[in-house]
Amino acid sequence: MKKKVLDLGVGPILPLLMKMSWPSMLAMLSMAIYNVMDSLWLARLSPRTIAAFTITFPLQMVFAAIGVGIGVGAGSYASRMFGAGEADKARRTAGQVIFLSVIAGLSLIAVTYAFPDFLLRLFGASGETLVLAKRYLMWVVLSSPFLLFMMMANNLFRAEGLPNLSMYAILTFTFLGALLDPLLIFGWGGFPALGIEGAALAAIVGQVASGLLSLYFLLYRSLRYRIDLQDLLPDPTIIRAIHQTGLPSVLMNLVFSAVIIIYNNILAYYGHLALATLGICFRINGLVMMVLFGIGHGVMPMVGYNLGAKLYDRLIATVQVAVRCSMLFAGASSVIIFIGADLILSSFTDERELLAIAAPALKIFISTLVLAAPSIVWINLFIGLGKGMTAMTLLFIRDALFLIPLMYLFSLWLGRDGVWMAQPASTAVSFLIIWAWSGKELAAIRNLKEQTNP
Repeated sequence: MKKKVLDLGVGPILPLLMKMSWPSMLAMLSMAIYNVMDSLWLARLSPRTIAAFTITFPLQMVFAAIGVGIGVGAGSYASRMFGAGEADKARRTAGQVIFLSVIAGLSLIAVTYAFPDFLLRLFGASGETLVLAKRYLMWVVLSSPFLLFMMMANNLFRAEGLPNLSMYAILTFTFLGALLDPLLIFGWGGFPALGIEGAALAAIVGQVASGLLSLYFLLYRSLRYRIDLQDLLPDPTIIRAIHQTGLPSVLMNLVFSAVIIIYNNILAYYGHLALATLGICFRINGLVMMVLFGIGHGVMPMVGYNLGAKLYDRLIATVQVAVRCSMLFAGASSVIIFIGADLILSSFTDERELLAIAAPALKIFISTLVLAAPSIVWINLFIGLGKGMTAMTLLFIRDALFLIPLMYLFSLWLGRDGVWMAQPASTAVSFLIIWAWSGKELAAIRNLKEQTNP
């Protein structure tokens, strides 16, 4: 079957943005739904089980930090090379992604198996919660090379103009994980009842399958990447170029992992129900955020390509269209979640004490989604431009400069509810900074256009 590669430099912007974004939006939304279902099934085992699952979030964020960060760097570099007509450099990037995913995955396995108790205590685990979290962690880390490769390869497919391939890989992961989750957790359909380990094994099957599918796509379905064995050998020039954009993205995702660790440690003071609330709210909030990230994923290669092709007007228009679309979606989603919060949460648990904590927390969490939406687009603007350090700085300001101090300050002032309120407060303040910074960048691009075409 002949595949159509999208030309990122021609045609109406909104339809092209949707074609670039909807596969990522659907894939990310399916992942968010899988995460919600994961939490829902584990919550039905016990609140302590979902609390233990929440404890492992930081390590999962480390996986995401490495996979998404390196993938973003590779995708940004490849899209700029395609736009500049240097396809050979873009092709060699794919070989480096395979090399980097194997090295990073094996390193994560080694570190986790060497220091499991230390890591989980650092994340806020203790007592029974630590035991349950360790039972999950020691299994799920084994498939990290496959998960990392899937995340990295997704950005290469979008840079090539074949976003559907990344969607198929992620849908494979989420479909298999969601299908196997209840079977392996509760022992349905003749499977053994494995509890929290069952959730880990379901994730492993999905991650291995999606990683292998991504490798197949890269080797046999790609139209622009043609990988030779020599491309798998480390190329310092390409790795350096990937890390110029990707390493800041890795670091800013690691900062978010640190945020989750601090969340866990602060909320541990208020008991396992507060930790369970955090896990549920993150999963529900993630349903919206994954779609917003999908729009951002569509923006990044379009920005990179148009920069390389010197189509500055088109670059600016792409960002403007994406901002309007993301804010519209975020606003509508916020209204729906706010009105239906009690109904949504009741699908996770029927424990009145947990519901009493989670309902107001969820409403607080989603209160500034409409401000987070354009911020995500603007961050991807900088990544597409190859300015990963700027993107990292802006997210560092949001998470390290505002969110972490506000969590401590608000918790001292307002107790447990103050921990929830730190999230929208930091989002609102950082929105103003990111808005001003991106406005300055877009003005510079307009000036560049005038200099190029006086």
